[in-house]
Amino acid sequence: MPQLDLSQSSVDLTRAVCDIPSVSDDEAPLADAIFAALSDCAHLELFRDGDTIVARTNLGRDQRVVIAGHIDTVPINGNVPTRDIEVDGEPHLWGRGTVDMKAGVAVQLKLAAELVAPRVDITWMWYDHEEVDASQNGLHRLSQNRPDLFAGDFAILGEPSNGEVEGGCNGTLRVVVRTHGVRAHSARSWIGENAIHAVAPVLDRLAAYRAREVAVEGLAYREGLNAVRIGGGVAGNVIPDLCEVEVNYRFAPSRSVEKAIAHVRKVFEGFEVEVTDVSAGARPGLDAPLAQEFVAAVGAVPKPKYGWTDVARFSAMGIPAVNYGPGDPHLAHHDEERVAVAQIEAVERGLRAWLSPS
Repeated sequence: MPQLDLSQSSVDLTRAVCDIPSVSDDEAPLADAIFAALSDCAHLELFRDGDTIVARTNLGRDQRVVIAGHIDTVPINGNVPTRDIEVDGEPHLWGRGTVDMKAGVAVQLKLAAELVAPRVDITWMWYDHEEVDASQNGLHRLSQNRPDLFAGDFAILGEPSNGEVEGGCNGTLRVVVRTHGVRAHSARSWIGENAIHAVAPVLDRLAAYRAREVAVEGLAYREGLNAVRIGGGVAGNVIPDLCEVEVNYRFAPSRSVEKAIAHVRKVFEGFEVEVTDVSAGARPGLDAPLAQEFVAAVGAVPKPKYGWTDVARFSAMGIPAVNYGPGDPHLAHHDEERVAVAQIEAVERGLRAWLSPS
């Protein structure tokens, strides 16, 4: 079984965590290693739910913070094991998971082991299946099986944020827009009705769409409405009777799921629209006292999170949450995924300074 040495530096621990492959559905070896490494920490109470590991302090502090990170990655493409590289003269770790989000996981493991008496009680969560369908998400499963473990006054998700604080997140909605026709032999096309041709107005509406920029609690969230997949046709000599366009709508956290769905249906009025997936956004939550203390302690200027993250799960439970982790989000899932060593160290310093007793 792979082993983790939590006395290593957070940079070396990042290498070790990344070099234990844990593509979604194959997180068990890394989960086993995390559980075994934390078992030596007498100050932590451990729980396991599938391949999700929870460790928490119980010091009777007045406040509790939840700090979470997912341990799975998208598929490997020749980018494991990790290696050291330089980018513009600065040292980086290159490899799958370095950005999304094992550098954040490594920092969390390091601090979980070393912060024996933090100024607040802490619940650490490392969870599985974040990179796949939301129904499989380990954090979602844990919230159903052990909702008591989510008790907290503030939450931090270690998603890559370039070492900056990103408040809340956009919501995300996927729909399939369909057009129908009548099949016929392509040599006698006038007998049929071409469903692919009928989809042209859908694409015209998408091309003409102008997305909003919405201010929410002082942060400007960019929305987006885009086709992400299109399909139709059954053979090279058949007029198609069905065409489907999958559309993804990213909407500001000020807009509810119901209003987001209504907006998309209005855009595609006159067409068949099926909602296939939707997740609410999360408001920044930066007005919470603990959030303000955290932002001040790490010296950050908060920014919006454009992509959806699991901060939304905490927000739905009434827990203000932010994203704070090493790594450039633009490099997440990229074949050249890499994280600056300086960012790993800076995030560790920031969290350690805020969580340590005065």
